[in-house]
Amino acid sequence: MADEVPQPLNYIPEVILKKRKNNEEWAIRRKLQLEQKVRKLKSDSFVIKKPEQFIREYRDKEMDLVQMKQRGKKRIKRALITPDSILLFVIRVGGKSDMHPKTRKLLYSLRLRKIFSGVFVKANARIMEILQKVEPYVTYGYPNLKSVKDLIYKKGTGKIDQQRVPLTSNDIVEQTLGQHGIICLEDVVSEIANVGPHFKEVSSFLCPFALTKPEKALQGKKRRYKDGGDSGNREDHINELISKMN
Repeated sequence: MADEVPQPLNYIPEVILKKRKNNEEWAIRRKLQLEQKVRKLKSDSFVIKKPEQFIREYRDKEMDLVQMKQRGKKRIKRALITPDSILLFVIRVGGKSDMHPKTRKLLYSLRLRKIFSGVFVKANARIMEILQKVEPYVTYGYPNLKSVKDLIYKKGTGKIDQQRVPLTSNDIVEQTLGQHGIICLEDVVSEIANVGPHFKEVSSFLCPFALTKPEKALQGKKRRYKDGGDSGNREDHINELISKMN
């Protein structure tokens, strides 16, 4: 039997070996850093509140309830509701730990569960009463056709089977609202802007708009807009805020 020819050993340059070693050491360091970061985040999220903080939060919530009841007793000016301003766009601009649960419930009835979310509503006595009670936490006004169209086309999503679906095609609209004669996005815009006969169905189909926080447009002040704050009725000036948040 002839002697087998020995196979040459695989040669790996020293540079590659060093690079592999460095990569392995870097991966280990990176893993340790991530583990430390996770542990730090868990420890930071666990904060023990002092008794003074509980008392302060309780007083703030009770004060919010008292103020909400006082605002609810004020008479609503019927002049605020006119045929030209029957459509309102409402934006939630505040409300966290200092908000009473009853105030939060009213905001939820408007579907404003998150800060900087917005909805279209039809102005009537009930809606105006709610807006009056939650005034420090919302701002609203009369959107024009351009604002309605920009919101629906840029940030519009519909609710189908309890899921948010982007309005990327007319098929989505026709599938849900076709029985009302609304088969495209233009029909949706028209129904909202003109507060048509199927406004309730269309506005319920549209999910609350997730808006972006505008730079320098909101100062976090609970005073009314006409007094230099953020909340309350902006009338036609709501369109400026919409363009900055859309």
